[in-house]
Amino acid sequence: MKIMPNRMDRGFFKYQEEFENKAVEVLRSGWYVLGKEVSAFEEEFASYTGAKYCVGLASGLDALWIAFRLLNIGDGDEVIVQGNTYIASVMGITINGASPVFVEPDEHFGMNPNEIEEKITDKTKAILVTHLYGMASQMDKIVGICKKHNLRLVEDCAQSHGACFNGKMTGTFGDVGCFSFYPSKNLGAFGDAGAVVVNDENLAKEFKVFRNYGSEKRYYNKVVGANSRLDELQAGLLRVRLSHMQELTDEKVKIAERYSHEIKNEKIQLPTLAEGATCVWHQYVIRCEERDRLIDYLNAKEIGTIIHYPIPPHLAEAYRYLGHKEGFLPITEHLAKTVLSIPMYNGMTEEEQTYVINALNEFE
Repeated sequence: MKIMPNRMDRGFFKYQEEFENKAVEVLRSGWYVLGKEVSAFEEEFASYTGAKYCVGLASGLDALWIAFRLLNIGDGDEVIVQGNTYIASVMGITINGASPVFVEPDEHFGMNPNEIEEKITDKTKAILVTHLYGMASQMDKIVGICKKHNLRLVEDCAQSHGACFNGKMTGTFGDVGCFSFYPSKNLGAFGDAGAVVVNDENLAKEFKVFRNYGSEKRYYNKVVGANSRLDELQAGLLRVRLSHMQELTDEKVKIAERYSHEIKNEKIQLPTLAEGATCVWHQYVIRCEERDRLIDYLNAKEIGTIIHYPIPPHLAEAYRYLGHKEGFLPITEHLAKTVLSIPMYNGMTEEEQTYVINALNEFE
């Protein structure tokens, strides 16, 4: 049996007729940029998250860097961010000229609230939280720190569509919730796509102006903006998937429950959730001190895996100028050497799940 780490085709085939009908509908409409599909998706996704407003953008990275731009965070400012995030989180900060200040994660892969306050300086303007692998972070403590120190709060929700902390959905705790709809995400498009959710009407308007060359009225440009528009076709296809989001999430939760209950190997550490947090299982990430040997073992059984992520941002060549050396973030760096994402996707059969479970349990 050959099992890929992710399968996007099965998510398509599950609702093939709906996707194809929507694609044809959009193509026949003759309107392909900022039309009714984008407006409808923005309303529906805002409602889904519990936010007042959603603005569709071209990618999750655009959501991040434009968020910091519109929050006026730039040269000379510092943003606190967890060290084990994907590098796009950090790029959202540095594209604007601001400096990332790294903190270690907690035992659930999220930002460790106990690490934050010691890193706050008079240059600190914001905290960027990443809800990694689909797990909601400890938002009560982080929100409290932001209020105490008058800091902006941006949430990177690229992997956490639908995850909650104490019943409140990720993306709605701070000033801006940033989402990616890259095809492999739980709410995936069929190409690049992204969005922000906000509760401030004026900020939502600023996003809409900025994404469209800084123009509110065609050919009248208020600011130097960007071309970062969620297109009509992707918006329409996202609407189809969003209408099935609960079913898709429940399916992944069920697979994760099997993994958590049935994988029993002292060499493998399973993921855990913070109290009050839910997870939508964008990835199911285990830890193993003998990861390279485990990968080779699983490859021999034709079970695919992915490392999320092998090089922490502070050690990436792109951020060499920050001057961080190996050993700067020991917990983050140890995770980079031990984490492994095992197969997790909608449409994964029980037979496939059993094969993965048995293989992991038989690893010696």
